[in-house]
Amino acid sequence: MAYRRIATMDIRELIRLLRAGERDRRIAQLLGHNRRTIMRYRQWVVEQGLLEGDLPGPAALQRLLTETLPSPLPPQQTSSVTPYREEIRTMRERGMEVAAIRGRLEERHGYPVSYRAVWRFVRRLEPYSPEPVVRIEVPPGSEAQVDFGYAGRTIDPERQTVRKTWVFVMVPSWSRHLSAELVFDQRVETWLLCHAHAFAHFGGVPARVVPDNLKAAVVRASFGGDPVIQRAYRECAEHSGFRIDPTPPRFKGKVEQGGVHYLLKMCPLAVRQGAQGILRSPAHTTPPTRRSTPP
Repeated sequence: MAYRRIATMDIRELIRLLRAGERDRRIAQLLGHNRRTIMRYRQWVVEQGLLEGDLPGPAALQRLLTETLPSPLPPQQTSSVTPYREEIRTMRERGMEVAAIRGRLEERHGYPVSYRAVWRFVRRLEPYSPEPVVRIEVPPGSEAQVDFGYAGRTIDPERQTVRKTWVFVMVPSWSRHLSAELVFDQRVETWLLCHAHAFAHFGGVPARVVPDNLKAAVVRASFGGDPVIQRAYRECAEHSGFRIDPTPPRFKGKVEQGGVHYLLKMCPLAVRQGAQGILRSPAHTTPPTRRSTPP
C-alpha cells in the first residue's frame, strides 16, 4: 500500500470511530484526511480484525503498523528506458534525434515508449549547454533557403543499385514547410530542376533564394564560382522571378536545422532506402513564375 501514512494516534481514533459506526465521509471530516485514505485504512483495520476486541494501545498499534503496513515507496529513480541504454547510445552515435529513437524503440519492442524518458536519458548521456541565438523572422513569400547535402549511399530504384546520393532541400523561411528531393549527381541541370520541382510543390516562387552552405560544388559555383554555372542559375532566377542572395551561411539555420539536418537525423533509414513515401519523387515540371506566393 504505497500511500502517505497518517499518524498512529489518528489511526487509533479512526478505529474508535469505525467501531462507533461512523461513515467514511464523516471520519474524513473529523480527522482531516482524504476519503480515499480513510477507505484504505478501513480495509487495513478490517483485515487486522481491529473492529472487535480490546482497542490496542499506541505502542501495540505502532508495532502492528510496522509489521503489516509497508512504508510508502520512494519515487522511481531508474529510467524506464535503462534496459535500452546501449541501443540508445548506438542510435545517438549515428546522429538520430530523440523522436526518431523513441519511434525505433517502439517498433523494435512493440509497446509505447515515453518521449520524455528518452529525452531525459539522452540528456544524462550528453550534457547540453545551449548557445544564445537571435531569431530572425521574414514576411511570407519573401525568402526560401536551400541546401544541397550528401545523403550517403542509397538505392537507385531505376538501376536497382546502391549509389552516392545527395538531397536537395528548400524551406520557405516563414512557414518552415519543407520540399526535399533525392538525386544521384551534382550536375547543374539537376540543381536547376530541383528548384523547379520545389517551386511547383509550393505553388509559387519566393522573392529571394538563400543558400545554406557552399560545400556542394554546384552550390558554390552557382553563388559566385564558375561563370557558366552562375549564368545558368541567373537565367533560372530571371525566368522564375527570384533574387539570388548569397548570404554567408552563418546567418541561416532554418534549412540547416529543418531541412537536411532533419532528414538525416530523423529519417536516416528512409533516406538510405530511397525515402519512398517520405520525400517527394522527382517530377518533370515547368518552373512556375512569380504569379503566386509560396508559404
